[in-house]
Amino acid sequence: MTRQLSVKKMITADHLDMMTKWIFDWWGKAENYSYEAVYSYMSYSLQETRLPQTYGLFLNEKLIGMYQFTMEDLFSRPDIYPWLANVYIDKAYRSCGYGRFLLNSVKETAEKAGLSELYLFTTHEGLYVKFGWDFVREIDTFLEPRIQRLYRLNNGADDQKSNKTHDLRGDN
Repeated sequence: MTRQLSVKKMITADHLDMMTKWIFDWWGKAENYSYEAVYSYMSYSLQETRLPQTYGLFLNEKLIGMYQFTMEDLFSRPDIYPWLANVYIDKAYRSCGYGRFLLNSVKETAEKAGLSELYLFTTHEGLYVKFGWDFVREIDTFLEPRIQRLYRLNNGADDQKSNKTHDLRGDN
């Protein structure tokens, strides 16, 4: 059987339960969100033309991962947007190269969504650079762990937009 990978915009609730379980188990419990609150968050992220948007990674017809484009991902930095958030691969499918496929799809998907730049914060060092992201600085997230790494993906933004980067240097 041939393995066919694809990334699809999620606009129906067909896989909502699975994605909610992933997110709830990953950070929902730790941040004291109820399952119902995470379900609501996920259900409202199934947008076709506005943010937030959720994209699923499919192996043949099976959902094995996801990511989202959101307007807010770090409460302490409302001045930075839009974000790549909730990059997730089901545990059974990790270390198989599927994450590479998923991350390689982000730039093209963002372009199709009309996003000229994206931000993310993570504890991973160097991983996102392999996929075209630029390290901006370490940032206090006020989460655990507090100090994480802020990255920016420039999707061909014009010079005025790219000047926004200088605003990220301070902790205001």
